[in-house]
Amino acid sequence: MSHIELTGKTILITGVAGFIGANFAKQIFKENSDTTIIGIDNMNDYYDVKIKEWRLAELQKNTNFIFIKDSISNKNIITKVFAEYKPSIVVNLAAQAGVRYSISNPDSYIDSNIIGFYNILEACRHSYDHGESGVEHLVYASSSSVYGSNKKIPYSTDDMTDNPVSLYAATKKSNELMAHAYSKLYNIPSTGLRFFTVYGPAGRPDMAYFDFTNKLLNGQTIKIFNYGNCKRDFTYVDDVVKGIVCIIQKAPDRAVGEDGLPVPPYVVYNIGNSNPENLLDFVNILQQELIRADVLPQSYDFEAHKELVPMQAGDVPVTYADTSALERDFGIRPNTTLRNGLQKFAEWYKEFYKISGWDNYRQKEINENEKI
Repeated sequence: MSHIELTGKTILITGVAGFIGANFAKQIFKENSDTTIIGIDNMNDYYDVKIKEWRLAELQKNTNFIFIKDSISNKNIITKVFAEYKPSIVVNLAAQAGVRYSISNPDSYIDSNIIGFYNILEACRHSYDHGESGVEHLVYASSSSVYGSNKKIPYSTDDMTDNPVSLYAATKKSNELMAHAYSKLYNIPSTGLRFFTVYGPAGRPDMAYFDFTNKLLNGQTIKIFNYGNCKRDFTYVDDVVKGIVCIIQKAPDRAVGEDGLPVPPYVVYNIGNSNPENLLDFVNILQQELIRADVLPQSYDFEAHKELVPMQAGDVPVTYADTSALERDFGIRPNTTLRNGLQKFAEWYKEFYKISGWDNYRQKEINENEKI
C-alpha cells in the first residue's frame, strides 16, 4: 500500500454534515491542523436539520474548513470543486441512507447514491487530465446491507454479495462495482468501507437507538422487529472514524498486469464491532443508560412501551462483520462496548435536548391528571 502524508493536503468530504462525515472531519482537524477540508452537504431534511447544523457549526470553528451547500448529484458543482480545490483525497460519505426509506422514496437513492457517486468518479478520473497528479485516494461508504440475507456469518468481504434485499443495498453494491470499473479503467486507487450499524452521540434519528429514545420519552410504544430475534453488529462512531483516518493514508498500490493493463488498485473492508448484540439486550442496555443519564425516570414502565412484531421488508435477521482484513492491514479492531457507546449517546441526548427525565415524567402525569 502507498503511504499518503496528510500534512498540507486538501481533503474533499461529501456528506460532511452527516453523522460519520462530521466526526471524521473533526478528527482530521484534531490530528492535522494544517489540512484543508472541503465539505459538501445538501443539508436535506431526511431527519432533523438542527442536528446537521449543530455538527456543521462545530466544524466551522476551524479556519481550514470550507463548506459548500449543494448535492453531489449536481455535476456542475462537483466539476467546479475539483477544478478549484484539486483535492488529493476524496472521502465520499454523501448518500441517501436508510433501508426502509428506500422502499417509500426510491428516487432520492438513485439521485444521490448512483448519479452522485458517478459524478464523483468522473471528477476523480479527470483529475489526472493534462498530466496532473490528481486524486491519490478515493475512499467511499458502502454498507453491511450489501450482504443481503447471506446465511454465512460472520460476513467476509470475500463473500458473494449478489442478492440485495433493498434498493439501498443495491445502490451500495452498485457503488462498489462502479468504483472497481473506474479503478480498472483509470487507475484510481479506491477503497470501499462496509459500515455496520454505526451509532453514537449526534447520530441519525432514524436509527433504532435514537428513534427508541424519542418514542420512549414521548410515551410511545417501540416496535422490536422479528420478535426480538435480531442481532446487530453495533459499531461506535469513534471506532469507525479511527478506521477511516488510518485507511485514507494507505491507498491500494497501482500495478500493471501481465496484459500490460492496470490491475485495479481497489479494495473493500468491513468496519464493524465483530460482536453482534441481540436486539432485546440492546434495548435493555439503552433503557438502563437513559435512566442513568436522567433522560427517563427510574419509575418508567418499559414493559408497557414495548411491542414485539414480525420482521419488516428489507431487513435481515443478523449482521456480523469479519474484520480480520482491517486488523491485518491496519492493526485496527473496533472494540467500544455497547454499554459505553450508549452511555455516551444518552449523555449527549440529555445535553442537546436540555431535558430531564424526571421533569418530563412529572409533566406527563400533570397532563394526564388534567384530562380527568
